[in-house]
Amino acid sequence: MKLRWIDVDLKARTAFLPMTKNGCRRTVPLSTEALEVIKRLPRTDERLFPTTTEAVKRAWMRIRRKIDARDLRFHDLRHEAASRFFEKGLNVPEVALITGHRDGRMLFRYTHLKAEDVAKKLA
Repeated sequence: MKLRWIDVDLKARTAFLPMTKNGCRRTVPLSTEALEVIKRLPRTDERLFPTTTEAVKRAWMRIRRKIDARDLRFHDLRHEAASRFFEKGLNVPEVALITGHRDGRMLFRYTHLKAEDVAKKLA
């Protein structure tokens, strides 16, 4: 919500987060799709997403009602994203760079390895 235009480097494909939930600043890589979304955003404010936390909460509640997923929490999206990163073949340090986990053991909650997928990597 606080991401500013000056903290996004489109050429390097990164976003700098000066203050995160755990109090550590970090630079995260941006996917091609994320870059395309960012490029389409209007520059009407110093922030990429000039809205309030309350507006996001209300939108989230409306979406959950619309898709009949009242038990879905916003944090569940982080879990889903981390799982998809592992499915793409990213390793623990790479996923931690994106998610901000400082303890690799915490990321094991997000791994759902399939023996078949590991076997393909070993081929």
